Amino acid sequence: MMGRNFDSRILPGLFTVANLLFGFLSLIYAFKGEIRSAVAMIMLSVLMDSLDGKVARKLKADSDFGKELDSLSDVISFGLAPAILVYIFVYDAVWSFWGMWISALFTICGAIRLARFNTLDNTNYFIGVPITFSGGLIALLLLFTDKLLWVVYPIIMITLSILMISPLQVPKLGK
Repeated sequence: MMGRNFDSRILPGLFTVANLLFGFLSLIYAFKGEIRSAVAMIMLSVLMDSLDGKVARKLKADSDFGKELDSLSDVISFGLAPAILVYIFVYDAVWSFWGMWISALFTICGAIRLARFNTLDNTNYFIGVPITFSGGLIALLLLFTDKLLWVVYPIIMITLSILMISPLQVPKLGK
């Protein structure tokens, strides 16, 4: 049983910070050349991101601070980390210059999508494809770098970048 002095915002915040931590660790593993570990960290970020909101709603602990921290964590874990992973493991060897710009585009569009999300009040759907889905998909595809042609990555990254900032209404699942 929770004590009287327990602040219910702490628990969802811990999940959010874990999301950020795993995103950071993904980058460290990427710089060390450990693709599977880097992808695993992003998948753990996906799990933490799904839990922080559920826990916050269950505890009635939603807050503006939590929303901002969640978005900052998401831009690292699902914007920057997947973009850097693709750059290191795919583009750097075959398409360094353009890969740099596509990776930047993906990260920037993810940040724009999150900024827009924080200013809207839609409870039934997302506007644009969520960054969690986009970054998670990119990370999973990295497990198949030996089977996919490298040209698949820029096509998917540019498409997801556009879809993240598009006016497309995406139903919220699991609410």
